Amino acid sequence: MKKTFEIKGVDLTELYGIGDQNILFLEKSLPLNINIRGNNIFCQGLKKDLDHFSVILGHMVNSIKKGNNLTTKDINQLLAMNIQKTLDSKKSINDIIFYGKKGPIHAKTDGQKKLLNSLCKNDIVISVGPAGTGKTFLAVAYALSLLEKHEIEKIIFCRPAVEAGESLGFLPGDLKDKIDPYLAPLYDALHELLPKSKIQMFLSRGIIEIIPLAYMRGRTINRSAMILDEAQNASTIQMKMFLTRLGIDSRAIITGDISQIDLPNKSNSGLVSILNILKDMKDIGIVKLNENDIARHHLVKHIIDAYSKSKV
Repeated sequence: MKKTFEIKGVDLTELYGIGDQNILFLEKSLPLNINIRGNNIFCQGLKKDLDHFSVILGHMVNSIKKGNNLTTKDINQLLAMNIQKTLDSKKSINDIIFYGKKGPIHAKTDGQKKLLNSLCKNDIVISVGPAGTGKTFLAVAYALSLLEKHEIEKIIFCRPAVEAGESLGFLPGDLKDKIDPYLAPLYDALHELLPKSKIQMFLSRGIIEIIPLAYMRGRTINRSAMILDEAQNASTIQMKMFLTRLGIDSRAIITGDISQIDLPNKSNSGLVSILNILKDMKDIGIVKLNENDIARHHLVKHIIDAYSKSKV
């Protein structure tokens, strides 16, 4: 069986690779007989292999359009995922936001699609919802995609260091040792998306900062993505401080769950206040996720639902 694919809208050198290495890798892996003439790719082989090639080529083209750099490692991941039928040529190509170390990252629910659309359209996005809805993970993936496309120069992740039933003062170690547990979810998201060596390089060069919210005071953040996680535990004063750090060509992403406020006075939550204060402001997106957007273990949804119905 023969099929021709016409390539439009992308740099052919980036798609094909140096010496056509990306296409040659696919030719050997599927296997197919492939010839390239300009922006046309002529393929001959079994229908199932041509179908695999069509789906993977679509993801490759889309990745380059998003400003990503393709390697044979990326293509190998796409091959593995397609064989496992975890790639979908119709549903997921337009939703892919970042190609992580475990493959393409895309929205899995309607709520997550709304979140990604809002991130692409607005300079400030506020995302609220219960645990497991992907608020932090998608925010980190989006910020990394901006970094790859050189739309920003830096990512700053921060969280308020508010105790949730534990005492910060009694934790062992120096200040960094005491603070790091509060920042662990941000490290977890990074390790899901990037190789350890790349994370260490970004941290050592200051391209990525992971800090407590209090460390943002007095700064002006230009050409960066600022992510405030667990924002329900930021006070109204801290929230104003965070938002007013926004400098030239920067974006701000605020995530939180208003059902998990650990502040002594829950009415002092900065997240609750900005949902009202900023709700009608231009270029600010507010996305509310719910139990239907939970992407963790299937029991998490039922646990959250049970707690919401109880009087505990």
